[in-house]
This record gives sequence, structure tokens and C-alpha cells, in this order.
Amino acid sequence: MTFRYYFTGVGMALLIAGCQNADQSGRQTPPPVPVTVHRVNTSDAIYYDEYPAIVRALNEVELRAQVNGYITAIHFKEGEKVSKGQKLYSIDQQQVEATYQQALANLSVQETNLLRAEKDVERYRELEKKDAIAKQQVDYAEAEYLSAQKQVDAAKASVRSVQTNVRYSTIVAPFDGTIGLSMVRLGAAVTPGQTLLNTISSDDPIAVDIAVDQREIFRFTQLLAKKTVKNDSTFRLAFGRQLYPAFGTISVIDRAVDPQTGSIKMRITFPNPEHTLRAGMSGSLRVLTTSPKESVVIPFKSVTEQLGEFFVYVVDSAKVTQRKVSLGKQVHTDIIVTEGLTAGDMVVTEGVQNLREGSEVTIAQTNNKD
Repeated sequence: MTFRYYFTGVGMALLIAGCQNADQSGRQTPPPVPVTVHRVNTSDAIYYDEYPAIVRALNEVELRAQVNGYITAIHFKEGEKVSKGQKLYSIDQQQVEATYQQALANLSVQETNLLRAEKDVERYRELEKKDAIAKQQVDYAEAEYLSAQKQVDAAKASVRSVQTNVRYSTIVAPFDGTIGLSMVRLGAAVTPGQTLLNTISSDDPIAVDIAVDQREIFRFTQLLAKKTVKNDSTFRLAFGRQLYPAFGTISVIDRAVDPQTGSIKMRITFPNPEHTLRAGMSGSLRVLTTSPKESVVIPFKSVTEQLGEFFVYVVDSAKVTQRKVSLGKQVHTDIIVTEGLTAGDMVVTEGVQNLREGSEVTIAQTNNKD
């Protein structure tokens, strides 16, 4: 009898324990889920917008031969700095020099003919005053004089043309910059306007070009009009995780929007005293942005996505409610919420995977105490 009473007592204890984990319908209910929460507050969101960027030289020119001939000398080292007017290439001048001497000789002949024609005209005019010569002969002499003048002018033009070719036989740097690898070697034959010799580009300062949506023209126009402040961090250049140490300044907004893409080109210039930036490099331009008003910013890990819509779990009276939100710009590990949350809401940041609508929770930790 005593044994039966003891067994019944144990059964009652188990029954009571089971009832504590059951709802009113008799079903078992899961224990509260421990979660970490974040108390929503508002602040000025400061972040960088990023744009694909290409590094370009502010000045760049291809050096091409303008005369026929052979390369007789190269006066520089590839990849070095060159100065405006510095001699770079020499092209065989023998043929050009011979043509120049011939042009000078022709000019001398024409000047002699002009002098003779001028004396003839003067003499005939004196004879005409004395009626000692026919009028027709005077007219012929004056016509010959005018023709000789034209011949001299043509000879002078020929000399100037050949002089230009003489100058073109020596290639000089058009501005200060860096010269690239030579496309020709000593003895190479060159053809006017076709043979590429080399390329020179300036590199300090250097340009960074981006394309932005036409809706951002007003924003960048304001940045262009803004007075430049030393060490202004509005424009930063990045290559992966590596930031270029100097800050940039917007210098040019293109004249028109590309009708096919709806974008417009912008140019930002950066100092490049160490010549670490090279034309053709690709990276990303970061443009500092401050939200126009206080924004709701929450940890991005608190957001879940379902069928292209975004939700967070909000704690209310020890239970969670799934709330739809609209998202703005991601700022590092946080995200701006444009709609769906207000200051003071408590959103779950850890333990989200164990939750569903109406789940009971216990707050294990609050990330911020504000």
C-alpha cells in the first residue's frame, strides 16, 4: 500500500511539470529564446558612396614621326621624367638637309630674277617719260616684275616648309611628364603621321574619372562650387582595402549626359608627388556623404530577407513581432532604415535564426544602452 502511494506521488509531480510547459490547449510550448537586442536610436549617418574609377593623365600625347627617314638617335631613358623642349628622338636629316639647301638655292635664284626685273622696270619707265620706248614693252616689264615677286614669295614659302621638316626631324617633349617605352629602335624607318614613337603623360597632379547618375548632378555641382579646404576628406581613392593617402578635389563636370546610359562624367584631381598613381589604374572613388537628417541605423545582421522584402524582429512584452522595413545605404556593418522603425524600438541582432512570429524571448544582452 505504501509503494502504490509513492508511485502515485511521483506521477503527480511529473504531471505538474508537464503542465508548466504546455499552453491552455495542452500542447507543449518551447522555452523562451535567449536573444541579443539593439535599442534603435537616430543619428547623423556619415558614409562614403563608391564609384568605379579610372586613373588618367591630365595631359597625354602620342609622339609620331612627321618626316620620312631613319631613327639615328634616342636621347632619353624609358620611363624617366622629361622636361618640356627636351630632345627625345633624332631622324636622319640628310635627305631633309639636301631639300633645304635646294630650297635656299631656288630662293636665291628667284631673288636675283626679281632684282633684274625691278631694274628693267625702272629703266623702261624712264625711257617712257622721254617717249623712247613703246608702251607695250613697259607693260611687259611690269608684268615680269610682278611675276618675279610672286616667284620669290613661293620660294620663301618652300624654304619655310622645308625648315619645318628640319625641325620635325628632331622630336622634343611638348610638356613636362613621364615618357613610356619606346616603340622604335635605332635604325628603324619611320613614316610621317603613321609611325608611333612613344607616349608622354603628365602625372602630378593626376586625374580620376568616374561616371555618376544624372540625378546626382546637383550634388556634384555643389561640391564643385564649394571652396576647397586643405585636407578635405570628401574624395578618397581606394584600391581594394588600400586607401590612397592624399585627398582629391573635383575639377570638371562633363558638358552633357550620355543619353544611352543616363550618366555624366566627373573628373577629380589628386596630388601625385611620389608618382605612385599611374594612368590606366582602376579603383574606386569614395565620396563622403552625410544624411540630410537624423537617420535610423541598425546592425545589418538583424535584417532578414524573404522573397525580396526585408524584415526585423522587434521585441514587445517578452515576445517578438516580425516587422517589414525599407532599407537605405549600408554603412560598414550597419544599415540605414528609411521606413519601419522608430527610436526606442528593440530589434533582435543575435538569435534571429531561432525566432518566428510571436516567439517568447529572454534578453541576454543589449548592445547599446542609449
